[in-house]
Amino acid sequence: MTDPIADYLTRVRNAIKANHRVVEVPASNLKKEITKVLLDKGYILNYKFVEEGPQGSIKIALKYDPVNKVSAIKKLTRVSTPGLRQYVGYKEMPRVLNGLGIAIVSTSKGVMTDKEARDLKIGGEVLCFVY
Repeated sequence: MTDPIADYLTRVRNAIKANHRVVEVPASNLKKEITKVLLDKGYILNYKFVEEGPQGSIKIALKYDPVNKVSAIKKLTRVSTPGLRQYVGYKEMPRVLNGLGIAIVSTSKGVMTDKEARDLKIGGEVLCFVY
């Protein structure tokens, strides 16, 4: 596997399409930080780190609308890839759906949303778009 973040996003996308309640992904520090951002912004219900084996895993409880059974995550898109990294300054920070979605950015101050990075006036690598 050459791109673990793309694998993480694909596992979540596939679980949403199959209407699963929980998805399990291999853990890494970056994936843990992305999961924390998704929880803070209300895209997932909860998560739990399972320390088993050499790497461990993250169990993510997906969030659905109770009436329509529609997922809170409409689209997950990988932006920066290992072959083509996408770095931006805070002035060029992308706005997802004119502010309705979020861009998850890896900065020198940690993983955060595009709005938080813009407020702190720091740029970084745009990992993915979520809406």
